[in-house]
Amino acid sequence: MMKIDPNNTWRMVQEKMQQESDPVIRRNLELVFEHMKSEARGDIEGVVATLCEQPRYIAHDIPDEPSMNPVGSKDAVRAFYDMTIVQTGAHQLELRCDRVIADRGAVMTEGVMHMAYPGRTLALMGIEVDDPEAYYLYQTRMSVVWPVDEASGMLLGEETYTGTDGFEGIAERKISAEDIAPLTI
Repeated sequence: MMKIDPNNTWRMVQEKMQQESDPVIRRNLELVFEHMKSEARGDIEGVVATLCEQPRYIAHDIPDEPSMNPVGSKDAVRAFYDMTIVQTGAHQLELRCDRVIADRGAVMTEGVMHMAYPGRTLALMGIEVDDPEAYYLYQTRMSVVWPVDEASGMLLGEETYTGTDGFEGIAERKISAEDIAPLTI
């Protein structure tokens, strides 16, 4: 069984989108769907294309960390994705959604976040691992609120809430490249 299947990330959003009859709510779901697929491809420009001109990201578990809470420009969001996804090599992820709620002002996704962190990245973060060439499984319960900017009709950003520290015990959760399903988009 795959430990990470990035294709599951948007599956529930896509199902809800296909069933939605309200054009505004459907648009909101389409934005989240495109944002998620762009993240999975490592396409930062695709991600920022779903955002309003002055986006804001809020990580509610670390609100005082400016690098994790980019605000005010698409360039700040680009820098955030470069730092957290591109430079770390942790672009193989799955938010295994078990709940999607959408209305005319926002979309909310909730589930278990799984990310494949390269051992070398964890070692640079000060986490002792037995194999720097292996991947290790980050996991935490996560909820993401995707507010929509009323004026532009684009995503305002992301507001994330996590249940636990996904790095706790990560050195004990070694996975192989074969545990990660390939993208099918």
